[in-house]
Amino acid sequence: MSGLILSAGTGLLAGLALPPLGWPPLLWLALAGLWTLASRPWAGLVWGSCAVAISHRWLLALHPLDWIGVPLPLSLPLCVLLLGLISALGGALVLLWLALARRLGPQRPLSALLLALLWGSVETLLSRSPLFWIGLGGAALPSDRALAAWSSVGGSGLVAALQLVLGWLLWRLLLGPSRRRQLALLLVALVLSHGLGAGLLSALPPERRTDAAGVNERVLVLQPAIPTREKFSSLQRRSLQHQLALALEQGRRQGATLLVLPEGALGLETRLDEPAPIELISGGFRWHEGPQQLEQRSALLRFAVGEQTPGSWLDKHRLVPLGEWVPLAGLVRWSGLSAVGGIEPGPPSRLLPRPGGGLAAAICYELANGSALARAVHAGAQWLLASANLDPYPPALQRQFAALAQLRALETGRWLVSAANTGPSLLISPRGRIVAGLPPSRASTGLFPVPRLHQLTLYDRLGDAPLLLLTLLVTLLRWPRVRASAKTQQLPEPNASD
Repeated sequence: MSGLILSAGTGLLAGLALPPLGWPPLLWLALAGLWTLASRPWAGLVWGSCAVAISHRWLLALHPLDWIGVPLPLSLPLCVLLLGLISALGGALVLLWLALARRLGPQRPLSALLLALLWGSVETLLSRSPLFWIGLGGAALPSDRALAAWSSVGGSGLVAALQLVLGWLLWRLLLGPSRRRQLALLLVALVLSHGLGAGLLSALPPERRTDAAGVNERVLVLQPAIPTREKFSSLQRRSLQHQLALALEQGRRQGATLLVLPEGALGLETRLDEPAPIELISGGFRWHEGPQQLEQRSALLRFAVGEQTPGSWLDKHRLVPLGEWVPLAGLVRWSGLSAVGGIEPGPPSRLLPRPGGGLAAAICYELANGSALARAVHAGAQWLLASANLDPYPPALQRQFAALAQLRALETGRWLVSAANTGPSLLISPRGRIVAGLPPSRASTGLFPVPRLHQLTLYDRLGDAPLLLLTLLVTLLRWPRVRASAKTQQLPEPNASD
């Protein structure tokens, strides 16, 4: 019973510590409880399920689903089932991690380091999967930019590993012998991680609003704030067209170089009423000639000055399972958890070339995959664009999205513009600070100066390779002792060491 209470309590604490709160000390306490559970791997199922259920509770806001054809009596049970399945997956992953921890002996420093690095490496893999993964790597934000700055070296996976190491040191302080020594180690780790992190933060491009050549993009962001459940109604389509015409004229008068609209804003109509007076990038849908039939794709559509139809585009690559991508869609008549379900993915590259300089774009929760954006920056992207809808989700998801956007800016050392239907529409500096934004859930516009940058971070250059190589190195160092650890059925005494 005590193990159940501990696992559920610290799991709930971890869920609360993740963004939107993003307060690492609370997470370290939750992780100290997780390390305590290494002798009871089954408790990982409870810990992980509770953490994911709390951090992803916004999934319940999908209810009611009657607007996409789901009968109202089935709507809430379906949303609860979706949250339950995702929570169970998180619990299963933590269970496997604790089973490995029990085998290796988590009280050993080298084993603890290996376990932390493996967790971080798995998070990087999950971030590339169809899941909207909000892991420990993003938990340092928005509160601790110095710790999050380590992402410019090894991505979010390295930050996740650091969080676990700090949680392990706190666990050893609370339950191990020689508490004075353990306290000293914890304090040294905190000073080093944050001192060096502050140095990494200061090495990123400064927050002045011009680049080295004094050249800016002048990006006008339109936040339409049109409810997703009504976006295809004739009234709301006319409202968007009116907002778009006003924004294009505003951009022309204010000298904007680019107008940006969020994901899916143009809907199925991709022809403008009048030629664009300034460059326009908007979310919408297009038809692509596939090998067997026409494929519908969600995309960012780029209209050059004077054009009424898009001349280039960037297709969404990472689709929402059961939302945009539906298995066996040809056999099942249900279109999924969106009004335009059944779309097909585009190429994996997130680079959108433009005559004035390319940008790296993430459509909706593609923002969870930092490695794809880093590759686009390495290929020449000068700033980042995050385009999303995020309605009908609550403000909690908006704040989680903002924290992920801050992390992506830190990883790549690039300015980031977020354009979302109901928010968050933001300007974020390369040092992960939100410097401007539009009021959430209100139709509005904002003109953001965006410096074009060329400097690359270590993560831009090498991606997740440093983290993976470090994981491999520690594995090779620990491997000779794994067989000996496997013979021990009980956890060693707390004072055992390498």
